[in-house]
Amino acid sequence: MSCSNPWDHKGDPQNSHRKVRGHRHTMTSSEILVVLPTLGDRIESLRETLEAVEQQRGDVALTLVVVAPVGAVEARDMAATFGAVIVDDPKTGISAAINCGLTVRDGERYYAWIGDDDLFRPGGLLRLQRLLDQNASAVLAFGGCEYIDPTGKKLATSNAGALATFLLAWGPDLIPHPGTMIRLDALEAIGGFDVTLKYAMDLDAFLKLRSHGKFISTRVPVSAFRWHPDSLTVANRLNSSLESEAVKRRHLPARLRPLSPLWNYPIRWASAFAARRVSAQA
Repeated sequence: MSCSNPWDHKGDPQNSHRKVRGHRHTMTSSEILVVLPTLGDRIESLRETLEAVEQQRGDVALTLVVVAPVGAVEARDMAATFGAVIVDDPKTGISAAINCGLTVRDGERYYAWIGDDDLFRPGGLLRLQRLLDQNASAVLAFGGCEYIDPTGKKLATSNAGALATFLLAWGPDLIPHPGTMIRLDALEAIGGFDVTLKYAMDLDAFLKLRSHGKFISTRVPVSAFRWHPDSLTVANRLNSSLESEAVKRRHLPARLRPLSPLWNYPIRWASAFAARRVSAQA
């Protein structure tokens, strides 16, 4: 399936030619849209990720959308065996890839993201769905996220809970994207993810979503982020920090923007220090 205009899906013009590859599930009763973008260059970790998503199917009804380049034949074929909907990567960045994945929506209420080297923990999606089902005013639910090394060994756990929501606008972003579930109506209302952003598109979306409802959380780990040197965020720590700071600054009231360096620099240093410690363990 190709994606030419990620948000032009009223009347389902794009979904009319959707290609469903695989036979493990039917999408009509799905509640959760899981978007998995991949370049197809991490086949072994991709298999682990797909297996972790498959494990969730015993608890929740989900649609798995894998966004991959046309040339990533092995990755696309593997995803198809796990019942994924295959969408062509528009090759204009990860935000655009996720937005293309969102166009596959066909009645699902919730969105969840997973990287091609990350994992959902057993029962993770069910836990997040229940939080949102039980809190009609909540727009986003998130849980703890374990940091694991390339072999799967746990290095650390991020489970800041409500503190992460408090810090979001000015402190470090402690809401893990691969441990987050968002109401799709709200995500579409903010226009999906900003395609001009490379590292902080999730932070930007979180900040926009605050006006659509409250955030709720659990400290129980629902996902795992694989920490390795070629991870986009890990390998580009400074650029990631600078983009995050720019995103937070534009969401601040105008009178506070000139003061943002007062807390941005210490937070950048603390984040870099924590990243070095995790990298040393990995």
